[in-house]
Formats: sequence, structure tokens, C-alpha cells
Amino acid sequence: MPKILPRKPPKARITKSANGHHAHATAGAHKVGLKPKKGWSKRSYLTNVWLPSLFKKRKGGEITPEFPEVRRGEVGLTWIGHASFLLQFPNNNLLIDPNWAKWLKIVKRLKHPGVKLDHLPEIDLVLVTHAHFDHLDRRTLRSVAAGQPIVVPFEVGNLVHDLGFHSVHELGYWENYRHGSLNVSLTPCQHWGARVLHDTHRGFGGFIVQCGGRTIYHCGDTAYFPGFKEIGKRFDIDVALLPIGAYEPPSGRDVHMNPEEALHAFMDLGAKVMVPMHYGTFRLSHEPMDEPLERLLSAAHKFGLSEKIAVMTEGKPEIF
Repeated sequence: MPKILPRKPPKARITKSANGHHAHATAGAHKVGLKPKKGWSKRSYLTNVWLPSLFKKRKGGEITPEFPEVRRGEVGLTWIGHASFLLQFPNNNLLIDPNWAKWLKIVKRLKHPGVKLDHLPEIDLVLVTHAHFDHLDRRTLRSVAAGQPIVVPFEVGNLVHDLGFHSVHELGYWENYRHGSLNVSLTPCQHWGARVLHDTHRGFGGFIVQCGGRTIYHCGDTAYFPGFKEIGKRFDIDVALLPIGAYEPPSGRDVHMNPEEALHAFMDLGAKVMVPMHYGTFRLSHEPMDEPLERLLSAAHKFGLSEKIAVMTEGKPEIF
């Protein structure tokens, strides 16, 4: 009998802004320079970080989560690891930057995802902040795609349109997408969006997610920049998911926030609660794996903000 090959999912239609052009150049975002910082080669990432990581055993393990009932006016958060989160509102489940990869090409994942993929609830919407491999993992996205929509920044749609999503919605800065009771807006940041060396046209940003009177901010990847104040003026943020790691990158470029800068961003935003992320999963930078959280908690204590920091454990849902 002839072998029956699995049918490839149809390619999703990519929806862009109404005018077909995104005014990202004047919207408050800043693309970082890609030239390495002077003196970057004095420390070897390959020998000091990458090679030792290969021989480290992965920590943690997948938990079988008991997702709580999310009542009206609440939001449930589950940290998967790195920048990956499950957001749960009444009748709506979202994934942001889902990544279950054990390797980023040659970079080893040093902590297991907190939840197995097949333990996730039904996902209604997926958001991806930019095209970097630690945020946009095609294999993971193909696994979670089940005919639902996906939202990405401008010029990223063609990376995900063939994975099994119903539709792909590209946003420019400050543009929004509505899905039932959910409202999603793309916000500026200071980073870059290239998947490979020569596609620097791709967009990048963070997401504001609003539903049932609650507002959650996932800022994607960013260095500290003045735009946090503008985001805070436009949105009354309940929970800010802010990165605190990878601040000593091999190139020496200013592309991520250190813990003190993340705390500064939190204060600029005027958010009620900060959840740290982007640490403890992949060692992408020279700083020790346990340093970012220690520095954040020390700085928060110094500024009297300890009670506003919610440190999450991978795979354990919490209600906010």
C-alpha cells in the first residue's frame, strides 16, 4: 500500500496594519547597534560560559500543574521558564514566547521547562515578541498551533505562517488586536529583531494584554530606555513581566537590562507588581546563573520595593 504522508497545515493569512506600513521609526523604539563593544574579546564566551555549560546537568523538572479557577477580575500566571508564560483569564488562555527547546542551536538549556506541553490547557491565542531563537521557537509553536490566531511584530509573520495557526496578525507600535474579550497592544523597546544576520527589517517589542479589567505587560527583550515612562502613561499596569538576565553578553552590547535597570523600568512603568523573567534557563551571558535574582532582591530591599516583587517558580501557577 502507498505510504500516506501527514498533511501539511495550510499557510495562515498574514494581517498587517490598515495602511500596510508600520510607522515604527518614530514610535519610540530604539534599534541597538550591532557592532560589538570595545574590549568585548577580552573574555571568551566559548571557554568561560559555553563549554562548561555543555557538561552541566539540567536542573528542575516538569510539574503536573493544578491550574486554579480564575475568577472575574483575576489573572493566572504560570512561568514556563526564560521568557515563556501562560496567562489565564476567565475563558481565555494565552501563551507568550513559548519555548520548550532543549537547545538554542548550540546553547544548552540548563533548566527544564516547568510544564510539559501536553499538560497545557487549550490555548486561545499565542504572542511572540520577536524573532530571536530564544523567543520564537518554530518547533514549539508548531506543537501548540491548533487553528488559533498568533500575534507578532511587523515583518515577523512569514516565520510563523506555515505552522498551523488560523491567522497571523502583525502589529506596529501602539497598534492593537482584539480577540473576544482580549485586547493586545505592541509596545516599543530597545532591542533588535533579526533572526539571522541579514534580516534586520524584522520588528521587535513588548505586549500589553488587557482582559476583564486587568493589564499585564510582557516587555520581551530590551535594554533600559526612556520609553518605559510613556508605556506607563498609556496603560495602568497591574503586573509587569520584566527581564533581569543576559546583561553581560559576549559582544558587550547594551541589549538587555541588568536587575537594577529592570527595577528602574518597573518604577517608570508605575506597575503594581513586578515578575522577573529571562534568567536561570539559558546561559546567554557571562554573569553567573544565580546572580540576576540576587541582585534584584538586594536592590528591591534597598528601595523599599521587596513586597512588590513576585518571584515565580517554573511550573507553579499563581493568581494575581
